[in-house]
Amino acid sequence: MMGHQTTPQGKLFYANLSIDRRVRPDHPLRKIDRLIDFDFVYKEVADKYGSNGNVSIAPPVILKLMLLLVFYNVRSERELMETLPERLDWLWFLGYDLDSEIPDHSVLSKARKKWGAEVFKGFFERIVLQCVKAGLVDGSKIFVDSSLVDANASNNSVVDTRNLQLIKQYEELESRLEEKESKDSGKVNDRYKSTTDPDAAIVGRGKPKLTYQVHRAVDGRSEIITATETTPGDVNEAHVMMPLIEEHKNNTGISAETVVGDSKYGTIKNFLACHDRGIKAHIPDLRKAAEKRTEKLEIFKDDRFTYNKESDTYTCPAGNILKRRSLHAHRQGIDYGASKKACLACGLREQCTRNKSGRTVKRHIRQEELENMRKASNSAASRQDIRTRQHLMERSFARAKRYGYDRARWRNLWRVKIQEYLTCAVQNIQVLVRHGFRPKQSVAMAMEAVKEQAAVIIAKRNLKPVESFLKYFVCPPLAYLH
Repeated sequence: MMGHQTTPQGKLFYANLSIDRRVRPDHPLRKIDRLIDFDFVYKEVADKYGSNGNVSIAPPVILKLMLLLVFYNVRSERELMETLPERLDWLWFLGYDLDSEIPDHSVLSKARKKWGAEVFKGFFERIVLQCVKAGLVDGSKIFVDSSLVDANASNNSVVDTRNLQLIKQYEELESRLEEKESKDSGKVNDRYKSTTDPDAAIVGRGKPKLTYQVHRAVDGRSEIITATETTPGDVNEAHVMMPLIEEHKNNTGISAETVVGDSKYGTIKNFLACHDRGIKAHIPDLRKAAEKRTEKLEIFKDDRFTYNKESDTYTCPAGNILKRRSLHAHRQGIDYGASKKACLACGLREQCTRNKSGRTVKRHIRQEELENMRKASNSAASRQDIRTRQHLMERSFARAKRYGYDRARWRNLWRVKIQEYLTCAVQNIQVLVRHGFRPKQSVAMAMEAVKEQAAVIIAKRNLKPVESFLKYFVCPPLAYLH
């Protein structure tokens, strides 16, 4: 017989109603609540609150609300607060009940301004350390990469700071941009600024737009993000590699032995910095781009010139001697060249240079050390790591898209940093949730225990040969052996 639904009559009281019973046992927020300590924030922000006035929302609740905002990729804080009464799992996670008063959405923006980015950085670092303790981080090899993030500002907000007098209220705009200009003098983006987000930079990859850039270091074992940095979009990625390596060491307590990156990081400065720290640089050499330009000109490459260490000179393919001409201290380079007369009379001139003054060969002051690093970067192990990096870093940023990392939620650099710290913390928490509940026993120890139990069974049954049995039957569950 078909049933018919009757109009329910609202109850004034519900007996035995518990939010805890309504949240399933394997809910992700339950695992996060068991694994992550949010109460640390009390101590971190204690100096940012006074002893008088209205009582604020508890700092752990604010941190959890910020985590929910990113974890569920909610479009805005206003929408988060409007949705909160409808989500029993969110209420349970926050420690709220059905009749708890929901905070105003402005609580979160006020807390961000009061706390600053350091509190959220500390939260990210605590998650990284927890992943280290859980055995999810190897630490010896890290992969680095960067990605652009669209700023929360329109291209129509960009103005020419040299012609602000043509715009209404230019004095107000000028004062907003003055501090930023004094810090970033000499950059391309000094002239054109966004009036709504002056920290964002114009980047012309395809259609020019206002962007930020996030830089990450990822450990290879479980793809934990061990270090992150956020900069304006026009910052050169190569300049951020060494700070990422240092941050990785500070966050994990482990010094990286190998760093893997793409050709953007293959600068002379990075190679030598890795050499000085005893780090293997598995990075494609940026010099290859210069060699390709040389090939287009159809002239001799630098490797056709032989260096004579005793005389500190080069010998060109025609047999002419290139001597020291100048020293460039700022780039630690030395220029070698033959006399103009010898170059003009050389029969191989057309194959050697298009310069009227003759061919010049550049050599770094630490050329031998640089060549050793470059040689190591072309090894088979390096090529394998570079291929691995491509897929590993793409996964890291692809997963971050679930949490809206590719567009800034807020404006100004320090706020975008908060977004990146929260996004990286959420990604690491996801890995911690998947692996954090497993017994802390290595695979080798587990296999040894299985072999010992199998040996007992073999001895009882007088099975022979033992080695053959171990080879073919030790891997299945022991239940099949009884």
